[in-house]
Amino acid sequence: MIKRAFDIVVATFLLVVLAPVLVVLVCLVRARLGTPVLFRQTRPGLHGRPFEIIKFRTMADARDSDGRLRPDGERLTRFGRFLRASSLDELPELWNVLKGEMSLVGPRPLLTEYLPLYSPEQARRHEVRPGITGWAQVNGRNAISWDEKFAMDVWYVDNRSFALDIRIIALTVIKVLKRDGISGDGVATATEFKPTDGQPT
Repeated sequence: MIKRAFDIVVATFLLVVLAPVLVVLVCLVRARLGTPVLFRQTRPGLHGRPFEIIKFRTMADARDSDGRLRPDGERLTRFGRFLRASSLDELPELWNVLKGEMSLVGPRPLLTEYLPLYSPEQARRHEVRPGITGWAQVNGRNAISWDEKFAMDVWYVDNRSFALDIRIIALTVIKVLKRDGISGDGVATATEFKPTDGQPT
């Protein structure tokens, strides 16, 4: 209950204080990347229940001659990279926090297609609400392996506390300022998770 109350108070405060920033970002995203301004995607939440995550769009709608979207690396513009590096693209997720779909701190919500690929141990990451930031994010983010990410997610589930959440939030601020672990090795965002990258399912 303390964690949920903290989420509501902080998310509300940030949405109010950052309202001018959000308005400016809406205008910039629309001008530089077009519409829709917001990126919406179904992700698994608490106990794997689906919800719609909301982020600022960071990629252009570039397509090849057959109408297929080009690879992420070709669609991620300099402005989009700035949004990701500064984590400004994550600000709309504060609304997900208010709605109770996410927490400020918890394992990051991944793609729904990964759900059947998890081992029982890896699936334990869904025992808590997903977070805007988490233990894995302050310990390497996209620059670490999937094995390491899942191990850190489960460690958080087993060791979560209000004090740990405060520590993670403080470390997140430092990581954002340093722009550490923004992308995986050789990719624009993160490498795709495959069963061979983690424990067999």
